[in-house]
Amino acid sequence: MRGGWDSRTSLPVSFTSRVTIIAQPVEVLEERKKIRQVYPDQERSWTYIFNTIWRFYHEISERAVVIARRGTKKIMAVGDVTRTAYYDEEQGRERVGRDTERYYSNFIEVEWKKKEIEFDEVVFPFQAVYEISEEKYSRLVEGKTLAEEEGLKEPEFTLEKYLEEFIIANFDTIFKGKLKLFVDPEGNIGKQYPTDIGNIDILAEEPDTGPYVVIELKKGREPDTVVGQTLRYMGWVEENLCEEGQSVKGLVICRERDPRLTYALKVTPNVEVKFYKASFQLSSEPQA
Repeated sequence: MRGGWDSRTSLPVSFTSRVTIIAQPVEVLEERKKIRQVYPDQERSWTYIFNTIWRFYHEISERAVVIARRGTKKIMAVGDVTRTAYYDEEQGRERVGRDTERYYSNFIEVEWKKKEIEFDEVVFPFQAVYEISEEKYSRLVEGKTLAEEEGLKEPEFTLEKYLEEFIIANFDTIFKGKLKLFVDPEGNIGKQYPTDIGNIDILAEEPDTGPYVVIELKKGREPDTVVGQTLRYMGWVEENLCEEGQSVKGLVICRERDPRLTYALKVTPNVEVKFYKASFQLSSEPQA
């Protein structure tokens, strides 16, 4: 947060001064090529930058309610928008003591109410600007987490709750270098990766700027739930992370074959299923 807590604090979008080149005209925002010219060294962030600026200028309306957060676990304030997005380079320079190397010139004006709430778990994705439902807003400002009710059955395998931790800890060994865990611009790894529509179990990518891979663990959930969530998260990744020409795949990991899952995936060619097996043995003597 910058600017204190007065009644007319302007909220800057968190980008450096280079974004001022592309923030004013709508027609320039529509040209993704400009993003690439301004940020030639941030290829994996082009879509993120474009979407953030577009939403900041086109999706935040007057009297909208906004949440200011710090990191992914803390609310700093909530407020009502009193003026929609505008560009002011002079004001941006004044905010940071006229530091010409790093300043913020994209603003909305908000009537803030300080409301600090810290959560024990991640509740916000890394995106700077995105829309949430009224239900999610109410839960957040009441200090409640957004854990989804997924209708879990009794665990199919008593150790399955540790499956995700095991996969993360042994990721390179399991996937033999064909996949690597995704790491976002804020350094968050792709484990229970937060988005504004829920948490992706594991988000990975094929090396050398290949496709993203959404990995969902069945964990006793109904096949329809798993497939639906996988496709939903794939759509989110395509919208928010993929660059032009980049694709996204899905991978469902489960213990046993389920014909319902098999039929569902027959018509979803970008999603495959893999099966895991685990063994546990007792012996009167330690194994060599």
